[in-house]
Amino acid sequence: MIIGLDLGTTLIKAVAFADDGTPLARAAQRTRLDRPGPGRYEQDVTEVFAAAESVLSELAVRGSVDAVGITGQGDGVWLASADGEPVRPAVSWLDARATDILDRWQADGTLEALFRRTGSLLFPGAAAPILAALAREEPAALDAATTAGYCKDLVLQRLTGLRATDPSDASVPFLDPHTGDYADDLVELCGLTPYRRLLAPVTRLPTAPLSTVAGARTGLPAGTPVVAAPYDLPACAWGGGVTQVGDGLLIIGTTLACQVLTDTVDTAGEPCGLTLATWTEGRWLRAMPAMVGAAALDWVLATTGSTVDDLPGLLESSPTGANGVTVLPFFAEAGERAPFVEPRARARVDGLHVGTGRADLVRAAAEAIAYAARHCLTAAGLTGELVVCGGGASSRPWLQIFADVLDRPLRALAGDEVGARGAALAARQAIGLPGWAAPSGVVVEPSSASAAVYADGYARYLRAVEHAREWWRTQP
Repeated sequence: MIIGLDLGTTLIKAVAFADDGTPLARAAQRTRLDRPGPGRYEQDVTEVFAAAESVLSELAVRGSVDAVGITGQGDGVWLASADGEPVRPAVSWLDARATDILDRWQADGTLEALFRRTGSLLFPGAAAPILAALAREEPAALDAATTAGYCKDLVLQRLTGLRATDPSDASVPFLDPHTGDYADDLVELCGLTPYRRLLAPVTRLPTAPLSTVAGARTGLPAGTPVVAAPYDLPACAWGGGVTQVGDGLLIIGTTLACQVLTDTVDTAGEPCGLTLATWTEGRWLRAMPAMVGAAALDWVLATTGSTVDDLPGLLESSPTGANGVTVLPFFAEAGERAPFVEPRARARVDGLHVGTGRADLVRAAAEAIAYAARHCLTAAGLTGELVVCGGGASSRPWLQIFADVLDRPLRALAGDEVGARGAALAARQAIGLPGWAAPSGVVVEPSSASAAVYADGYARYLRAVEHAREWWRTQP
């Protein structure tokens, strides 16, 4: 039995898998995302530790465990002391405190210089701008830290004592994608050379035995191999069976995560998105992790007095094109990060009149999020099969909108175990066990009847985004 531990932003879950990849048992626990001030999002690291150990202990009694694989949220900054204890609350990938630093780096060419080397464009919640903000606001916290890592890195150290990170988490912002190690000149470019010591060593699939103390807390045998898998975006691609160059994965979660597997590092064109090292040498994921996602639709549902249970009926009550109502779905407080970076991006709704119903508003938002997915996947270079997972994939009417807007079939995976499955696959590989076949899913075909409407709608969406970007850039 292999356990995949998935450290989400607000949900920690563990899934036990049989030797053939069948899920056997699942445990989950929610954690808090705090907002200590405007644009600031943090997490209590000790709460994350406790939740991770709790879900592992629930599964420890299910049988003999061969290994544990860990994946989780990426980006942000998780500061730890030499013994792995948190120095301060973790700064989340959702955080926007470094927006002014990003503005400065945009103006002086730092962002473009980083992109031309790494294929990744920084956003406010990336490690480099957050570290720069902490150096300005809380230098004592950085002085007290030994590691500025990521969520799964701190949990790995908590369970095993190993201080390490994997190439996927290290990809943004300091990893040279061609060497697989940090490039000190990139650290210097961000003005962070004094904090270079905080970067944990990079190892593909870091592995260490579970400590005796962690074994007592979790009920797992001391010595059980614990493996740091790629973080949640590439872990989901692995778990979803994205193995061929050109194939992609769309995660319809709180935000959209759009990824395409590639065998090159593309640093040409307008800087956008991320280039993430994967579990395989010479393969990267061109990732467009948009801030747009189900959270935007949830806001529209709540604002119209609706619930998720109402979604199927509302989508069916408004026709393709939402009776002329359109939405720019940029509701995140940190703006947008893919396929462009605009920290001041904000949502808007057009085409309202007294005859507009709540179904039109909801459908317009659902269509806009699908347009955002098409924008991201086009920028990422999708040419092959597209796998879809995440909470939003449970809504068949919304999946149909995605298929119609993208004008391609979708292989939709049920459940929310794809990231944990990727973590379990990483653990199997690390201990020398064979992988599993790609999971099966429901294929959703696009409707030819909607093609023309959505082609026009997508073109209008792109024009509206470009016009809005000019406006956002003028705002203080």
